[in-house]
Amino acid sequence: MVETYKRTSNPMMNRPVVKPELVDWMRRSQTQLSGDITKVLTFAKENNIPVIPHETVTYFQMLISIMQPKRILEVGTAIGFSALMMAEAAPSAEIVTIDRNPEMIALAKENLEKYDSRHQIILKEGDAADVLSVLKRDEHKKYDIIFMDSAKSKYIEFLPNALDLLSNNGVILMDDIFQAGEILVPIMEIKRTQRALERGLRRLFDEVFDNPKYITSVLPLGDGLLMIKCR
Repeated sequence: MVETYKRTSNPMMNRPVVKPELVDWMRRSQTQLSGDITKVLTFAKENNIPVIPHETVTYFQMLISIMQPKRILEVGTAIGFSALMMAEAAPSAEIVTIDRNPEMIALAKENLEKYDSRHQIILKEGDAADVLSVLKRDEHKKYDIIFMDSAKSKYIEFLPNALDLLSNNGVILMDDIFQAGEILVPIMEIKRTQRALERGLRRLFDEVFDNPKYITSVLPLGDGLLMIKCR
């Protein structure tokens, strides 16, 4: 089964915008993960399945410790690594995670069954736009942290529903927004197959940057992390 997920290394994971030696220092110097979650991380590395890097993990651990979220929503489960990491950091939180890839869902279910000891994590299968619309119907259930790590071109499309689902003091985090620096390249100089992704990201930036409705911050962690908070 594992062979199904073998792939070449994701170039975005190996082309950090921050100096490589600083990335290496961040990954080596900050507290390392321990326990069962390391088994999930090892599997991801061995099979070249992208998961959030260590510097992003430690940032999430700090943010969760400060915010003490009651509910967390994740768009893009993959094999369940980040959901399990957040569950470990917020042992009393309810975590809902969404994915539509059958292969990733199968692996995530295995990992959640093994390692979600408190049964905190609810895996929703299906297209994120559809699942977000369904979740939005429950007006009494809001999320303190919404983490998006899925199709980057869709972030702008997911944003309205995410905002409706966000608690009053909640934050939205969107991963991999630097695209190894391609956000600085003129759109017509980017490979045709990547242009839809880049256009989606640039629409997102046009919507949230310098918009008085939002407070935003871009963090140079991994391949770029965008934070959005409503004023």
